[in-house]
Amino acid sequence: MEILRTIEELRAWRRLHWSDTIGFVPTMGFLHEGHLTLMRKASELSDHVVVSVYVNPTQFGPNEDLDSYPRDMEGDIAKCESVGVSAIFLPSNAMMYGDDFATTVEVDGGMGDNLCGASREGHFNGVTLIVSKLFNLVQPDVAVFGQKDYQQLAIIRRMVKELNFPIDVVGVPTVRERDGLAKSSRNRYLEGEHRTNATVLYRALKASNEAWAAGERDAGALLGVAQGVLDSVDGIAVDYLSLVDPEKLNLLEGTVEEARGCVMALAVHVGKARLIDNMRLDGPLPELSV
Repeated sequence: MEILRTIEELRAWRRLHWSDTIGFVPTMGFLHEGHLTLMRKASELSDHVVVSVYVNPTQFGPNEDLDSYPRDMEGDIAKCESVGVSAIFLPSNAMMYGDDFATTVEVDGGMGDNLCGASREGHFNGVTLIVSKLFNLVQPDVAVFGQKDYQQLAIIRRMVKELNFPIDVVGVPTVRERDGLAKSSRNRYLEGEHRTNATVLYRALKASNEAWAAGERDAGALLGVAQGVLDSVDGIAVDYLSLVDPEKLNLLEGTVEEARGCVMALAVHVGKARLIDNMRLDGPLPELSV
């Protein structure tokens, strides 16, 4: 596996593999099984897989965990190598932004206004900026993202379509623990009872999924089912609980159109961790780790 620490090294590697198909998995590091699943999927779809590890400062707000975000570069390199990644790109802030950086990339149309966008001002502008820069540098044929960050995935798909990136964006189902908790780098913040309490996100989604399967189509009722599960756990704080259109991400009210289906998404503070999760209510329950 090649370890690429500069833009010049990345471009030289890409020129060497100009005739090969490239799969790309952008990450912020502290890799876990969810990330490795994305890499395996990218490997199925391409000749070579490139992974970037970069904690992007432009997607963190003033009071968020940029400085304390978990990092493990040596472990990340070893994990990428273990699943056959061809190259890992490790840029620095100076390399990606330099002095007086002034360019922005923004997906408008309301896709970033609700869910995480409502409480994390500027977050998705930071995401689209860094992803567009990485796309330009890596020039992949396919890019693989996790569906756990459903809003991010939808926004990137729209950006790719509207900016005419020649890239196939593939979403991979969320990888979960045996008790349903979505795998996340921020799970390391969970200690003691907080780890147990964190399963409430999946249980709330599962309850609403079962209500949909039983015939419930009223948005308020579906949200009420999930809220009831969340209310059963002390010591958590709900950031949002929303039902949205699967593509446009607009909030759904009243009777949900069965043909379009819906996504329930939520963010919950559990101890030091802010956890997000989502589920297509009109789809099957996800598989859990064994």
